[in-house]
Amino acid sequence: MFLKNVFKQTLLVVSMAAALGTSSLAMAADDTIKVGVLHSLSGTMAISETTLKDTMLMLIDEQNKKGGVLGKQLEAVVVDPASNWPLFAEKARDLIEKDKVAATFGCWTSVSRKSVLPVFEEKNSLLFYPVQYEGEESSKNVFYTGAAPNQQAIPAVDYLMKEGEVKRWVLAGTDYVYPRTTNKILEAYLKSKGVDEKDIMINYTPFGHSDWQSIVADIKKFGGEGKKTAVVSTINGDANVPFYKELGNQGISAEDIPVVAFSVGEEELSGIDTKPLVGHLAAWNYFMSVDTPENKEFIKKWKEYTKNDKRVTNDPMEAHVIGFNMWVKAVEQAKSTDTDKVAEAMIGQEVPNLTGGIAKMLPNHHLTKPVLIGEIQENGQFEVVSKTPEVAGDAWSDFLPDSKPIVADWTGKETDGKPCGNFNTETKKCSGQKYE
Repeated sequence: MFLKNVFKQTLLVVSMAAALGTSSLAMAADDTIKVGVLHSLSGTMAISETTLKDTMLMLIDEQNKKGGVLGKQLEAVVVDPASNWPLFAEKARDLIEKDKVAATFGCWTSVSRKSVLPVFEEKNSLLFYPVQYEGEESSKNVFYTGAAPNQQAIPAVDYLMKEGEVKRWVLAGTDYVYPRTTNKILEAYLKSKGVDEKDIMINYTPFGHSDWQSIVADIKKFGGEGKKTAVVSTINGDANVPFYKELGNQGISAEDIPVVAFSVGEEELSGIDTKPLVGHLAAWNYFMSVDTPENKEFIKKWKEYTKNDKRVTNDPMEAHVIGFNMWVKAVEQAKSTDTDKVAEAMIGQEVPNLTGGIAKMLPNHHLTKPVLIGEIQENGQFEVVSKTPEVAGDAWSDFLPDSKPIVADWTGKETDGKPCGNFNTETKKCSGQKYE
């Protein structure tokens, strides 16, 4: 009777699995390492983030062809938070709790990163964040593979001051944490360089803003008062398309009022007529036009994978390449996907970047990066007009009084032996997240 019941139960399980067509898949799934991909595939940020999803799928596919990680194949779990910031947190929780991902690669805007941060810290899971941001943060659960302000914003202003002899500044951004904090840092930096407050104009617009006529007219007027003027743009997402179009409509050329953008790359330019924008600038740590063997090989792989010779590459893609390759090395080194073991192994990892140098993960969970200034060309590419040596990412700005004494070090060497992302070197206290 016992054997008969066991046989019936076995038949029931097999028949249910067969009916669902998942018996072999379920077995295979148990033998994979799941990787979360958390990027907006719809909404205002889809213009930028969809490409990053495709990048991760390519990297995972490529790694699987090499044999996977720890002898297991990687399995991408792709979700769409739809440019909805609270939904980012919900999707992140699902990835960690339901899908049991070993790590997540995702987010673009800082508001999306801020939304998911408490989830990754609560659940002790890893996020690799690939986009330039405002700094003022270091979490033991996040690796910041994009630029900190000292690796993008500050060098861009320095370039315009020196090469463009700019005296007046328009800080134009989308109304959320990244532009506001970055502009707060830039305003303090400009004033430290002797720029008068009346020579700084600050403007914010909502996500998806489309009516730029009056704002661009104000910029034109501000720039027509006798001093060389530039726009420092932290405008994000699809609002860039009508902004640049309106610049062209009002005849603002790069010679008149140059714009240096921190969130416009090859992907964003591929959707607009770039002729009126020739000469305007962008500051990143990578451009598709960089002539190195590593970059040529990456571009070739990208176009083959997408089966589209017109697809472009950009800076956040390179950040995902660096972060993913470091994660693979760290997992292999730790011989585990355990969060704490991998996080410890991540510090000090070195991998080639695509611009001919080496990216190193620092104790503050930021990278070393070169800073590149690119000039927009008619073909939608950038001509590199300036490149620095590798710059170490600084999590806390030296130009904000409250941040100047703060350091982040998850090894504990600079934080009195206690790993901390928010250690005050004057009070000797860690006021942020720390290892217990």
